[in-house]
Amino acid sequence: MRLLLRGHAPRWLTPALVVAAALGTFILTAGPIRLAGANPGSAYDFYLLRPLSSTYTFLEVLLAATPLLFTGLAVLLAFRAGFYNIGAEGQFIAGAIAAAVVATGLPDLPPPLALPLGLGVGVVAGSLWGLVPALLRVRLGVDEVVTTLLLNPVALLLLQGLLNGPLRNPTTQFPESARIGSGYELAPILTGHRLHWGFVLAVLVALALWLVLSRTGIGLTLRAAGLNPRAAQFSGISVGRTLLGAALSSAGLAGLGGAVQVMGLQRRLTGEVSTGFGYTGIVVATLAALSVPAAIAVATLLADIVVGAEMANRVLQLPPQMGRVVTATLLLSAVSLMLLRRYRVTFPALRRRRARAPSSAGDPS
Repeated sequence: MRLLLRGHAPRWLTPALVVAAALGTFILTAGPIRLAGANPGSAYDFYLLRPLSSTYTFLEVLLAATPLLFTGLAVLLAFRAGFYNIGAEGQFIAGAIAAAVVATGLPDLPPPLALPLGLGVGVVAGSLWGLVPALLRVRLGVDEVVTTLLLNPVALLLLQGLLNGPLRNPTTQFPESARIGSGYELAPILTGHRLHWGFVLAVLVALALWLVLSRTGIGLTLRAAGLNPRAAQFSGISVGRTLLGAALSSAGLAGLGGAVQVMGLQRRLTGEVSTGFGYTGIVVATLAALSVPAAIAVATLLADIVVGAEMANRVLQLPPQMGRVVTATLLLSAVSLMLLRRYRVTFPALRRRRARAPSSAGDPS
């Protein structure tokens, strides 16, 4: 068996590979689900369909998709430019910390001032957290995968230190901040539901990013720098400046997601402000093949599985970690099969055998 580069992938190939990845995921996870004591069909009914069956659970899916959209778009932007940002988790936490510090330190600001201030400091904090790895990559050629990844636990330790020190709730003494000022709160979209206007902001950011990447010269420059830096440099593109801008914008998007999480859902800073949203953002960008519309769909799908896993835990007694197993299997299946978009599988031995078949049939001996 040999892999050869494709000249052009047919349009039907990508949807077919997505379907194949979904079927492969179902087959590969059926065994673990059965061992956990549940019927695979019933489990997937909860993972995929039940969360969409009522208004409340559907809005919960959109709520769970909100932080995944921010981190997924952040990773997507950086990867498009050839900057492999694995630090969206730390940048998300940095944005959450900054928003909480401002929202608890200046709690009496009115909404017209408080909302842009809280969101803005989240963007700035995320960008600053990603600045050092970006400069190390651009100036010294240091691998950003390592530096961005290593800053994630640093952000987590900083969060824990602040919650057990300066930001500890002065009233309850719990390791969480005081409630943010009311002017900073992102209001629910519908009364009686938790989905807030941060989701709308995430969709607007996705739309803006899609327009920039697909309809402007900036998007073309980012793509050129990511696909072939040497050719881009030869054509007059400042690859270093492009990488730096993409890295800081990516980190700022992740920081914005952290601020939205504090201002829209938690309304205070806690140690659980992120449950791995930055790492899941890598899954979103990878499964979406760096496409913004696909990233929206993938983030919603993964959120659907998260909400469905909670329902399956209550009803079928399946461990909630089974949802992560499904997500990881889907990622591995999709990434493996997506190689076929660029490569086609050939069997040289079988081809040689077929080529020899006519000559041996016509041989009198």
